[in-house]
Amino acid sequence: MSERISKTDVNFWLDTFLLCVFLLLCWISVVLRYVFPPIYKSSQWTLWGLDYARWSDVHFVTLCVMVAGILLHVMLHWPWVCGVVTTWRRKRHPKSAIPKQDSGSRTLWGVGLLIVILNVLGLGIAAASLTIQSPPVP
Repeated sequence: MSERISKTDVNFWLDTFLLCVFLLLCWISVVLRYVFPPIYKSSQWTLWGLDYARWSDVHFVTLCVMVAGILLHVMLHWPWVCGVVTTWRRKRHPKSAIPKQDSGSRTLWGVGLLIVILNVLGLGIAAASLTIQSPPVP
């Protein structure tokens, strides 16, 4: 007999996973900032066979895993988020007729919000790429 996994179980394990990834990200950040010497002095230093650059790569991959988990978390809670926003709108505008949203319109709002967030992030990265300055040539 196969037991069906409940939504509560999925949320619990996803939240537990996100907590573990967050703690790992915090640990790696502290190691990079306080355990390793400053990057200009850390060329020969290693921790468990990885140098500063490799730990920096692990840090970035861990961040990407956390972002993917957070995105999944928000997707699983999206109907709740939309319900809260609709309740707020109804409280602010009690006389207006705010229609109940179906899952299709909620999905469109979510995809639209994701597109806006990714564009803002992309603009920030583009601004940094376009304005970075190299050191002067001696």
